[in-house]
Amino acid sequence: MTKWKFFKQGVLEELPLQVGVFPFGVIYGIMAIESGLTPLQAFLMSSIIFGGASQIVFLQLFSSASSIGTIVASIGAVNSRHFLYSASMIEFLGNLSLKWRIILGYLLTDEAYAVSIRKFMNEPPNRFLHFHLLGTGITLFLSWQISTLTGVLLGGGLPQFLNLQFIIPLTFIAIIIPMVKSFSTLLVVLGSGISALIFKNLQMDFWIILSACVGIMLGIVTSKFDIKS
Repeated sequence: MTKWKFFKQGVLEELPLQVGVFPFGVIYGIMAIESGLTPLQAFLMSSIIFGGASQIVFLQLFSSASSIGTIVASIGAVNSRHFLYSASMIEFLGNLSLKWRIILGYLLTDEAYAVSIRKFMNEPPNRFLHFHLLGTGITLFLSWQISTLTGVLLGGGLPQFLNLQFIIPLTFIAIIIPMVKSFSTLLVVLGSGISALIFKNLQMDFWIILSACVGIMLGIVTSKFDIKS
């Protein structure tokens, strides 16, 4: 496959997930204006940080007048999951130039990772494989910027009864379910999910790290006795 085919495939495989991403971005844009940010500040946050969950956490802490230290630590905890994403991508992207690693590192978000890692794991080695992540990442980036701008323009004008927040967890469920193809993966999903519920009230969103660690440990232990579906 050529670089264009990998890129196009990444775009097409990422597009269905925007059904959940777009409302998420609209919600962020509305929340940003209601929290006191200017339209420019709200939009630039999506361009610079480019992390939906961390942006929502920032708004919640900002609106409650939390200290700078609390805000930085909380956002750091939320975004620390990207270390796990990067670690699993090393074998596929480790030989790329620094320029490519910086670009793809910026675009490596939840939905882009979920789509591209499946492709990387099931595709024979190819020097153009990283163009798939470029396609998924750019698709998600453009969707996030447009949805943010939509939310900023709407401001508080969205009817309350629409309550689009329920779409956010549905997006991640849609990503995870197709990846559960073995007993080990099922235990990882259940274990990390239950752990997230147990630890969800911890300060600075450390439940994300703890539940991820539980999932990793379960994966290491159960992979030796794995049963494929």
